[in-house]
Amino acid sequence: MIFSKHSIKATVILASVLFVVGGTLVYANHSWGDYHWARASSPFTLKLGDNVSSAWDAYLGEASSDWSVSTVLDTTVVQGGTNPKNCRATNGRVEVCSSKYGFNGWLGVATIWISGSHIVASTVKVNDSYFNTVTYNTPPWRRLVICQEVGHTFGLDHQDVDFSNPNLGTCMDYTGNPSGPPSNEHPNAHDYEQLEAIYTHLDSTTTVSQVVSSRFGNGNAADAAEWGKEVRKDSKGKTSLYVRDLGNGEKIFTFVIWAD
Repeated sequence: MIFSKHSIKATVILASVLFVVGGTLVYANHSWGDYHWARASSPFTLKLGDNVSSAWDAYLGEASSDWSVSTVLDTTVVQGGTNPKNCRATNGRVEVCSSKYGFNGWLGVATIWISGSHIVASTVKVNDSYFNTVTYNTPPWRRLVICQEVGHTFGLDHQDVDFSNPNLGTCMDYTGNPSGPPSNEHPNAHDYEQLEAIYTHLDSTTTVSQVVSSRFGNGNAADAAEWGKEVRKDSKGKTSLYVRDLGNGEKIFTFVIWAD
């Protein structure tokens, strides 16, 4: 793994993979470990690198606008800095990628690098192998997936992971019917409240908008065999959370939902 000249000593990676099967937890507090981007001012602006096809551009822009409603966080879509197929991370920003990653079970993946409690880089991948099929090539599915995966890169977890529960009206909710009612295509008030809780304090340093030419290797594994130890299963017995310990304080957390 390649680190920047800022001497990052510990790295944690969270990969969130969107499924179409359920879990059993509802999150009253839906941060994933209080990880956050370090920043010295509020609100702060986070760049979303556009490495997606034209079929995704409008949905990425919509997700950026949705999340920017937050009082503590703004996002802006900028030119991408990576090859979509590899989707390698860039320090200080989120690289968002689309490609045909194969019929490997997942619809979307968010990978988040952590140093201590601070996020230092993130990637989001949406899997066109599935989104080119009749089942998933719909505006509600595209909105849900990209909204949720981008949301994870801020430090948000799911509000509910049981697909059999009624929709909560947030993209941070698992569902088999994104259009609802209610619609699960956008954030809701609880998502914005959780962001305010995560970013209630300021930091003395920043991990936002660092040297964009310094990228990370590894960590974008598409195969469950590389995701490490099984930690949590969903209600249908599929593993929804993995952890991989890389040593020297480096870990990979992988949240997973499988396609039907």
